[in-house]
Amino acid sequence: METASRVELIVKGNLPEVPSQYIQPPEARPNLHYSGDAASIPTVDLSSSDSAREAIGDACRDWGAFHVINHGVPIHLLDRMRSLGLSFFQDSPMEEKLRYACDSTSAASEGYGSRMLLGAKDDVVLDWRDYFDHHTFPPSRRNPSHWPIHPSDYRQVVGEYGDEMKKLAQMLLGLISESLGLPCSSIEEAVGEIYQNITVSYYPPCPQPELTLGLQSHSDFGAITLLIQDDVEGLQLYKDAQWLTVPPISDAILILIADQTEIITNGRYKSAQHRAVTNANRARLSVATFHDPSKTARIAPVSQLSPPSYKEVVYGQYVSSWYSKGPEGKRNLDALLY
Repeated sequence: METASRVELIVKGNLPEVPSQYIQPPEARPNLHYSGDAASIPTVDLSSSDSAREAIGDACRDWGAFHVINHGVPIHLLDRMRSLGLSFFQDSPMEEKLRYACDSTSAASEGYGSRMLLGAKDDVVLDWRDYFDHHTFPPSRRNPSHWPIHPSDYRQVVGEYGDEMKKLAQMLLGLISESLGLPCSSIEEAVGEIYQNITVSYYPPCPQPELTLGLQSHSDFGAITLLIQDDVEGLQLYKDAQWLTVPPISDAILILIADQTEIITNGRYKSAQHRAVTNANRARLSVATFHDPSKTARIAPVSQLSPPSYKEVVYGQYVSSWYSKGPEGKRNLDALLY
């Protein structure tokens, strides 16, 4: 059980200033008066795999991220997943939420939490975020009794959403492989059995958004992330030495290349460094679906893209380093470079 204070409770206390453990060091604080616009982030239409393949290759090479439309996931399912997440955070009593509290001493444990990184309590700057993490694949990890029971369709929708996201992720990994001239199955075979987590993140209004981050700068450590947002801006990508705000597109899904795909593609495609900023007026919600290798998987560049620029790594060791040392951008990935 996690006993750390929830950001939601801090906000309800109407404090005029954020507690010190949420204040970022000066070099990490966002410049809310200026951020570039990532409106030019590519949007890929998946209705034609031939044109999508080339567009995905360009997007992975230039951005490490792209939106997809005509993706095959029912729009009503995206909308319902967002509304259920919002209902849990805004409508459920705290007593109900705490029944699902996660274990803060274990990395990526399932349930309701606030603290992402491990380590000494006073050593970590906290993110201005509460979240609920669901374990959805492989089927042996999926236990809906660990998920909220209200609203009544919550568990069914999360299950359906996970199924649809996994199918889309596998299709995208195939197109990404083909965009490099590799067989369709190359990246997925290198990843192995897919482990999927669905994380609903809730960013309450913050009295001092210029001092905080909803989520610190990082790249995702798995293979590929599929993300949907509500209509509140806050997600930023780091590109060409500046932070660019990603505009929400309600019917689109944002694809983020993650670290293991950067390794497998031998750096041809880079993982997307990103963060979340806060604001003083409106809560924000996002749903990120992570697709990762098993903890025992050994990840290395595929042989067709030699010579290797990255050392082989056991995925579980990579994850442990990420959670214990903190991401600090992409330092854990950079440590694998020859």
